[in-house]
Amino acid sequence: MQCYAPTRPERKSPVVSQSYPATQIVVQPRSLFNQRCLFSDWQKGKSKLGLRDLEGALTARDKVGVQDLVLLDAHKSEGAVLDNLKTRFSVDLIYTYIGTLLISVNPYKELDIYSKKHMDLYMGVNFYELPPHIYALADNAYQTMLTEANNHFILISGESGAGKTETTKKILQYYAVSCPSSALLDTVRDRMLMSNPVLEAFGNAKTLKNDNSSRFGKYMDIQFDSQGDAVGGHILSYLLEKSRVVHQNHGERNFHIFYQLVEGADEDLLRQLGLERDTEYYNYLAQVLCMKTINDKNDWQTVKNALTVIHFDDSDIEVRHLFGIIASVLHLGNIYFDRDFKGFAVLNSSPELRWVSKEAMLWVPWFALLLDAGVLSQVLCPFTVDHAIYARDALAKAIYGRTFTWVVNHINESLENQDPARKTVIGLLDIYGFEVFYVNSFEQFCINYCNEKLQQLFIQLTLKAEQEEYEAEGIEVKHNSLLQL
Repeated sequence: MQCYAPTRPERKSPVVSQSYPATQIVVQPRSLFNQRCLFSDWQKGKSKLGLRDLEGALTARDKVGVQDLVLLDAHKSEGAVLDNLKTRFSVDLIYTYIGTLLISVNPYKELDIYSKKHMDLYMGVNFYELPPHIYALADNAYQTMLTEANNHFILISGESGAGKTETTKKILQYYAVSCPSSALLDTVRDRMLMSNPVLEAFGNAKTLKNDNSSRFGKYMDIQFDSQGDAVGGHILSYLLEKSRVVHQNHGERNFHIFYQLVEGADEDLLRQLGLERDTEYYNYLAQVLCMKTINDKNDWQTVKNALTVIHFDDSDIEVRHLFGIIASVLHLGNIYFDRDFKGFAVLNSSPELRWVSKEAMLWVPWFALLLDAGVLSQVLCPFTVDHAIYARDALAKAIYGRTFTWVVNHINESLENQDPARKTVIGLLDIYGFEVFYVNSFEQFCINYCNEKLQQLFIQLTLKAEQEEYEAEGIEVKHNSLLQL
């Protein structure tokens, strides 16, 4: 008999009970029982089994788990589900189905399961014919869209660091390979793929749980014609965490683009922008030490190449202004204020002011007036030093927020569908995950609330819809209080 018993707080492990004389029953952890006898046959021949054989072999089921949680025998408790996921994860099987849903466990390492060979394997194959994979889910949505000529969307949810952004990129890569090809279509697909490094540079940052955490929500439409060709796309961004520009929690970083610019730009560009090659020189970047796990120099080259692919010209004045505005935000953070004899803020004469005025195209006297005093109905209200700092930071957040919006709009222009004919769409929703920090910002509250609404949508589309179908067919079903949310 198999049951589940706690082995330490917040964890349950499968155990095997063994009967002994009279009323004595000894419960042992299943792992110890398995080591003695259960897998001796499988262990002898495991080197001869490939992935597909491993999934299908009944003798290996206890080693690789069940690939569809619906098929769990008599054990449908939370402990059984978690144990099955752990079992599969231990042999690098990170994907598991629950019916038509796909669970992915982030391995935090590179796995050789995303090659062109694997993509070809899943193209046009029935959903359950091969082991669970993100390619199976992407192909199923694509084939259904072609057959039914209607729109679909793929909802990707999970906590921060679960791998949502990487999963989105894998889906885009799959469509880039699986869709019909031509010179025009290749250009569209290249721009879709290259939009990711740019958006990650401007919208991602290191958090405590994730070195490349999305700090904005992204909904991307991939537009197809009637033949299944990818002909365009559109990105909708929302909830950018602008407060990160001026403040980061302990152990976190600002947006990647600031570090990439300082660490990776050539000396000539740094001189033009008035920047020092030292992140600790800038107030907005010096709140955390440089991370050894992130190679900002290499990422800078990737971003520059991506800007070229998505219709930014490296010699274009737009690109120069884009980097100039990013530099102006750094200069803005280094502007300080003195206190006059009345206790009001006076802008310190600083070369940083000249760079901000030049790059952000602000008139110096007006800019100084903006930071020294609030303008209310043509009446000047002097600021205290604290209020002046708040005004400076608010301006920095506004500049960066509008710059991010401009970048997204420019990407959308390069992805615009030039074919006026009817199109079908596969939507990808990638929103940053639920997190609880020592201090949660208002943006984090909005993010967590959005995640709760997505969880409610998930319950609505799966559990509640299934229950209503049972009731319509006269099948008795136990009501779940969660479905009333």
